[in-house]
Amino acid sequence: ANDPVAMLQMGLRRYDAGDYDDAVRYISNSAELGDAGAHFQLSYLYHEGTGVEKDAKKEVYHLEQAAIGGHPTARYNLGANEKNNGRMGRAIKHWIIAATLGYDASLDALKDIFRVGLVTKDDFASALRAHQAAIEATKSPQREAAEE
Repeated sequence: ANDPVAMLQMGLRRYDAGDYDDAVRYISNSAELGDAGAHFQLSYLYHEGTGVEKDAKKEVYHLEQAAIGGHPTARYNLGANEKNNGRMGRAIKHWIIAATLGYDASLDALKDIFRVGLVTKDDFASALRAHQAAIEATKSPQREAAEE
């Protein structure tokens, strides 16, 4: 009954079926139970205004909750939001964290701003090593066999 993963999945199914009221209800319940993916989905809903009124503050709140919960895309999006608001230092911090979680787009963002001198060589190298370690940690013989 209080399974946040099941609630999120049900919310996503309701969303795909066009039942946005139920989708928001299920996804919100999942987020209340601490599911980072649910917080990320709510940030998207508040960004788009689907099933809820568009609300930038709620969008950012749910992005922050998802990022705190370890959601790499949310962390990347927070970085993009900070960059768009002129806070490049904060953006870089978010992107470094997302890169250490193995999120490729964050590494690409860091690479782009390294090229123009906004990230130090040491910080970029450290993020690159952490990104590679995160990718290596996901490898297994079973996963490689499944990809073939």
